[in-house]
Amino acid sequence: MTTIQSDGYPIYFENSIEELVNFVRQGNYSRFFILTDENTSQHCLPVLEHHFAGMGNYDIIGISAGEESKDIDFCIGIWKNLIDFGADRKSLLINLGGGVISDMGGFAASTYKRGIDFVHVPTTLLSQVDASVGGKTGIDLDGIKNIIGTFTQPKAVFIAYDFLKTLPARQILSGTAEMLKHGLIMDKVYWEALKNSDLSKPTIELIYRSVEIKNEVVIVDPTEQGIRKALNFGHTIGHAVETNSLLTDESPLTHGEAIAIGMICEAYLSYKKTGFAKDELDEIVSVINGLYPKYNLGDTDFSTLCTIMLKDKKNQNGKINCTLLSRIGECKLDNICTEEELCESLAYYATL
Repeated sequence: MTTIQSDGYPIYFENSIEELVNFVRQGNYSRFFILTDENTSQHCLPVLEHHFAGMGNYDIIGISAGEESKDIDFCIGIWKNLIDFGADRKSLLINLGGGVISDMGGFAASTYKRGIDFVHVPTTLLSQVDASVGGKTGIDLDGIKNIIGTFTQPKAVFIAYDFLKTLPARQILSGTAEMLKHGLIMDKVYWEALKNSDLSKPTIELIYRSVEIKNEVVIVDPTEQGIRKALNFGHTIGHAVETNSLLTDESPLTHGEAIAIGMICEAYLSYKKTGFAKDELDEIVSVINGLYPKYNLGDTDFSTLCTIMLKDKKNQNGKINCTLLSRIGECKLDNICTEEELCESLAYYATL
């Protein structure tokens, strides 16, 4: 277990920071830049700077942590920093951080001077198993997640397992939701392995398999014309819940917490619409509710969530589109769901 080859670029799992140093040395870049937030600046940047000692000719670009920073204003700040630091087309941007850094750093790099090279050094479990792999870049606009973005592949991904030791338990669980999703849509054996593991400390082997599943999907369908839509399971409803929480909650849900809610709701929709077995629905509910605290949807206007869903980039002809399950380990794409069905699934979660 060393390297996964993705769509023209490697994903390193062993000696990843040393591999990053070698990559930069061999890349013949005029300059390189490290994009961080205040969390990775404190916990992870010193590791990179230690390894980059003596290499010189790089600058640090910092942004605020959190989904609230993933918008055009912060992206303009990154572009302005690149201009001020003299970044040319032979420059490299190293995205050191979680999903926000991966998404926005990739977007900023893919559009600066019509595109400069970038690599990801994901420091959260969520970014290691999801955001850093697959070439999706993006920023939010008016609270709509990832509505502005590109499909642009990084030049490499460097997964450093030790960085997970810097994370609070809540952030580990946020990434775990995407791992559970990978099992539910593609690999029942992997789902069973996750169920029987201590997911407060996921092993590198479990992380590797999760990346492997996502990579297998995006290699076949890099621009989400077909099977890549499988990765949207739990995300139509989950993104709406996440967006609403960012707007209304003093302590908003993490991405993974919102996706966990979305997976329960969309598993219920699967039970209602695709013949998904009731005992498998109950199994999913038991596993997810055993990991994530119950979120109170009681005061939430479900029609507000549906309005958010109507702006989702995955929709077709103004209709809300979901990926659902046919059984654990298999999914069914392109299921149009009515507002009544979506509200019924939210009510189902609220009554658990």
